[in-house]
Amino acid sequence: MNARWRALDWRLVHAGPQSPALHMALDEVLTDEVAAGRRLPTLRVWEWASPAVVIGRFQSLRNEVDAEGAARHGIEVVRRVTGGGAMFIEPGNTITYSLSAPESLVAGMSFEQSYAFMDAWVLEALRSLGIEAWYQPLNDITSNAGKIAGAAQMRRGKAVLHHVTMAYDIDADKMLQVLRIGREKLSDKATQSANKRVDPLRSQTGLPRTEVIARMIQTFRDMHGLVDDTVRPDELARAEALAREKFASPAWNGLVP
Repeated sequence: MNARWRALDWRLVHAGPQSPALHMALDEVLTDEVAAGRRLPTLRVWEWASPAVVIGRFQSLRNEVDAEGAARHGIEVVRRVTGGGAMFIEPGNTITYSLSAPESLVAGMSFEQSYAFMDAWVLEALRSLGIEAWYQPLNDITSNAGKIAGAAQMRRGKAVLHHVTMAYDIDADKMLQVLRIGREKLSDKATQSANKRVDPLRSQTGLPRTEVIARMIQTFRDMHGLVDDTVRPDELARAEALAREKFASPAWNGLVP
């Protein structure tokens, strides 16, 4: 199966901090460019300009997010194009990446098989840092200490988009003021319970976030090949327009009220 990765000419995009809505738009634009054959397969490592809650394509906005809590903490709410659950994002506490690739990479695979296949390289990176991590169907990366990351995926045109958000650190108390999900499942010791459910990479590695990201990128480069790249001006212009018109709009974010 590694031959499928090696058959592709991978590019790395790792730019400076960008807004939550722009990140949503870049995923759509770059994946469409890969589908059209105008962009080579791309690993994009995100840097967040501001805190956010990212909800899944089919989630109810009011069921997932406490609007007052989000406003109080200055947290933007955005809806992504893929399914899955809500993610609580703080710039220094989160590691997010996307893979935009031709559909041939996962041809013939079920969604469960493709999740495991597309996350195998990051499991290798985590293990090289001393974390015994594994894939937990359908879309989690976990360890003995608890969940580390959640993935989402979409096949669009002739391409597949796979993105993962990892908890480097977490302000569980703030998260519970913003996300409704899971509140009723947590005990009175809510913060401790939340920390048990999501165990961040910082506590498991002791390494700075930048070093964890560097190890991830180097592992991908070693396994599959990777050439540094940037978002083209035309791609960025399209993404900025899409961010304004779609991903920052109340109509899209309230699509499922």
